[in-house]
Amino acid sequence: MCLVDGDVSKLQMFRNIGFRQVKENETQLFYNSPNPAQVMNARLPILFITAISMLVFSLSANAFPKIPEEEGARNLEIFGKTFSTLEEWQTRAKRNRDGILKGAGLVPLPARSPLNAHSHSSKEMDGYSVENVHFESLPGFFVTGNLYRPLRKGGLSKFAGILCPHGHSKEGRVAEYTQARCASLARMGAIVFAYDMVGWNEDSNHVDHRKDKNVFAYQTWNSMRALDYLLSFREVDPSRIGVTGESGGGTQTFMLTALDPRVRAAAPVVMASAHFYGGCNCESGMPVHESKTHKTNNAEIAAMAAPRPLLLVSVGGDWTKNTPKVEFPYARRIYSLFGSSSNVDNFHLADEKHGYEFSKRKPVYRFLAKTLKLRLSQVTGDDDEITEKFFKPLPKEKLQVFNKEHPRPKHSLIGSEASLAALRKAQGKL
Repeated sequence: MCLVDGDVSKLQMFRNIGFRQVKENETQLFYNSPNPAQVMNARLPILFITAISMLVFSLSANAFPKIPEEEGARNLEIFGKTFSTLEEWQTRAKRNRDGILKGAGLVPLPARSPLNAHSHSSKEMDGYSVENVHFESLPGFFVTGNLYRPLRKGGLSKFAGILCPHGHSKEGRVAEYTQARCASLARMGAIVFAYDMVGWNEDSNHVDHRKDKNVFAYQTWNSMRALDYLLSFREVDPSRIGVTGESGGGTQTFMLTALDPRVRAAAPVVMASAHFYGGCNCESGMPVHESKTHKTNNAEIAAMAAPRPLLLVSVGGDWTKNTPKVEFPYARRIYSLFGSSSNVDNFHLADEKHGYEFSKRKPVYRFLAKTLKLRLSQVTGDDDEITEKFFKPLPKEKLQVFNKEHPRPKHSLIGSEASLAALRKAQGKL
């Protein structure tokens, strides 16, 4: 049950519950109080109204993006008591995985239809190239983004493949810091795909990102199909597949890694928290964290990467501030069951805030260089320090997928109803 998308429409005349993202990148629950006329017309005692609203709120596993920090830590303690052996953990992880897919309405998974990939406007930069790409995750439902390729092959015949989902920044995948990350990883020897959140800009506009109640399902499926797209290149080594993204892109990173074993290394940035579930439909708008058969949180979902390499990047200025003493020890305990404690690490910046700045990108570059066999030398200077001095950002217009010269295909789906019908048809439910 989720209050975000109108499941409590009968109560909205009393109390409208929603989410907003505020400055400092802190996502929180807010209440839009009704005006006096609404209260008078309702003719119900205020205490009764409040009690009903809070009752519905408390019954919803996804009605809140945030719980008290102590409760999040206590949940991990409770979860930890359900397993003491590798077999018991694997049983729990499977139950969580099944619960996430069922809560997202992705059981069964849709049929993998032809991608019908198309790219254009390739641009050669310093050590890498960029092109604009679209393909279909479902017939008529387009994944849009930019593909970064290494220009200096250095005798390599195979390259790592890396997905770069983005967070809820205004510029999304065309933000300068996203471009810098993708450019650096491409120079290091990876084929990198940065792709749009569903409904976040004019390229990806099938549904309203904030209002559509199935956006988590679409994004999760898009990520799986983005892996299909990367692996469609013969030069991509399937044993060297990575994912890294920040904030909402961090959610996509650990969700995809938990659900798809093809991911071999993951670096979710400023997102994996025991007490924060994500304040958007694309993160906590569907019952993926709790059902009658499972209960989990983002910290545990991130740890479901085990035993594959995992780097948790955290900061003191957001909901990941407790990672060194809460979320990381829990993940390390799970990795120890596999005998792979060295495969999980935490890079914590106690004095920094939410984001994916250069200070956060540097440890990710080192991590992915080590785990995916990339060439860190391609982004280091004479002093062996990591640098991005080679990077020059491109304007949004140069990275746009659909424009006058490259119009959106006529069969592109429009609206929630058509998009959901395509998903259900691909699942054999229509």
